[in-house]
Amino acid sequence: MASVRFEKAQRWYPGADTPAVPGIDLEIGDGEFMVLVGPSGCGKSTTLRMLAGLEEVNEGKIFIGDRDITNLPPKDRDIAMVFQNYALYPHMTVEDNMAFALKMAKVPAAERKERVLEAAKMLGLTEYLERKPKALSGGQRQRVAMGRAIVRSPQVFCMDEPLSNLDAKMRVHTRTDIAKLQQDLGTTTVYVTHDQVEAMTMGDRVAVMNLGELQQVDTPLRLYDHPDNLFVAGFIGSPQMNLMEAVAVEGKAKIGDYLVPVDPASQQKISGSQQKTSGKLTVGVRPEAWHLVSDSDGGLPISVTVVEDLGADTFVYGTCKVEGTPNTVIVRVSERGKIRKGDVIHVTTDPRNVHVFDTVTGERLSD
Repeated sequence: MASVRFEKAQRWYPGADTPAVPGIDLEIGDGEFMVLVGPSGCGKSTTLRMLAGLEEVNEGKIFIGDRDITNLPPKDRDIAMVFQNYALYPHMTVEDNMAFALKMAKVPAAERKERVLEAAKMLGLTEYLERKPKALSGGQRQRVAMGRAIVRSPQVFCMDEPLSNLDAKMRVHTRTDIAKLQQDLGTTTVYVTHDQVEAMTMGDRVAVMNLGELQQVDTPLRLYDHPDNLFVAGFIGSPQMNLMEAVAVEGKAKIGDYLVPVDPASQQKISGSQQKTSGKLTVGVRPEAWHLVSDSDGGLPISVTVVEDLGADTFVYGTCKVEGTPNTVIVRVSERGKIRKGDVIHVTTDPRNVHVFDTVTGERLSD
């Protein structure tokens, strides 16, 4: 096993005006499950492919442990890659697919068979070893691709959106399998996805990327509870955080005529921001942080347009005519079946649940 370290690693494609990855600095611990997440085109797959040796590193360095692998060919990096499209050989059986890399490495036949059988048992593929890929479901093919990586006992697993071709139910099941498998094996894993729910449920830590740059690297709960900037706040969370335009007024945030409750520790930062940015703030409130109040208590009025009853959760989507609020405000409620389309509800929140950001810089102002 080994740690992974990027030192200002840059990838600049020929003919491009800007680098896909300007220069990433990232440390991944020995045995850690690190997830790279972000929107399409943010540089996460390019970063993974630089580690795997499939993309050139124009500047900077990449290390596995103490070994500089920046210019090594892929076969010499001791990395196993799991691709989005499985990349299985259609004419080979499951057993032959899983054993192929070992065969190329001239591992003795008896040892190959032993390692394949062990991986197949771990992945629940024992009864499918004589089948060919076309006779398998998408989830089973992905497990074969995982098995092909496992039998090599690499220092690092690289996984590039391995679940994106699966249906929703299979995706949930397989991501649980992958997370448990990684924990059992203890192999350092770098996992790329655009699905932030996948990132939050699988990673020991999550690296949020945008435009080739790291926005925040932290544990899933820390990203959710304490986003460093507006991008992370808007990207992490499903449904997403409610982001509302506000102005700084005497250390508080004002949305239209509504004063948002802000914790006292944040008020000094807000006052400082007021001098620098003409008082432009963005206030963030998670859907579950709202609570219902009566009309007379002066909360934000929400006209309900959609009610999503999901069984365990109920989400209310509505509009608010208060200036600065988004087109749709999302509220999670506990009252199942009591709120209907066309109702008007009033909501407020506690100061500790309010996230305040500088609109101009995107920087977090609340503690």
